[in-house]
Amino acid sequence: MEERYTIGELAARAQVPVSTVRYYERRGLLRPRGRSLGNYRLFGEPELERLRFIKAAQATGLTLEDAAALLDLRAGKLAPCPEVQDLLEARLSEVEGRLKDLRRLRAVIRSALEMCKDAAPSGRCAVLGTLEEASKASPASPPPTRGSRTGKKDA
Repeated sequence: MEERYTIGELAARAQVPVSTVRYYERRGLLRPRGRSLGNYRLFGEPELERLRFIKAAQATGLTLEDAAALLDLRAGKLAPCPEVQDLLEARLSEVEGRLKDLRRLRAVIRSALEMCKDAAPSGRCAVLGTLEEASKASPASPPPTRGSRTGKKDA
């Protein structure tokens, strides 16, 4: 006979919070196999494996929606390599876009840090002044960086 787990036991075995199991259940990613005599939801090994699969997919940077799509593809009889490849290519493109944004953010933060260091001897933080100026400007305009509106040379 297959081992059955309560929601707490399932969560503990998969090393996730009980709230995660409940959330996945609400989203239709997990379904209990039945109920105990005390009316507790019971889950089996397939649900534990499914939960671990979702967790592994998310650990590789895939979204919950991606994990759900992969579960659907996995349930099919044919090897879904083209569909999985499309999903991974889309996610990779998204990650590359985020990395580009993070590199841009890193440059802005480095510039702000240099402004702070340069202004430290005066006792007035140039970054705070720049942010105050930006807060008075239109909300869509980014704060000035070194060499733009501050009159300082580019680093």
